[in-house]
Amino acid sequence: MLPDSSAQFGEKPGNEPEEVKLQNASKQIVQNAILQAMRQVSQESQHREERISDSRGRIQLGVGELTKKHEKK
Repeated sequence: MLPDSSAQFGEKPGNEPEEVKLQNASKQIVQNAILQAMRQVSQESQHREERISDSRGRIQLGVGELTKKHEKK
């Protein structure tokens, strides 16, 4: 049986080496940043779709008003 690699480096068994802790913390920071960026892009896309939908509604309303004006004549 091979000896525990953490014991090899003077670490107590069960304790993560400092480098592993830093790597895990870095991974967590990157994951959080990616999730935040994805949420932001999603929100911006949703807001853009809402603006497009609103402007289409206004255009359709304007066309309806023009049609009514022509019907009155």
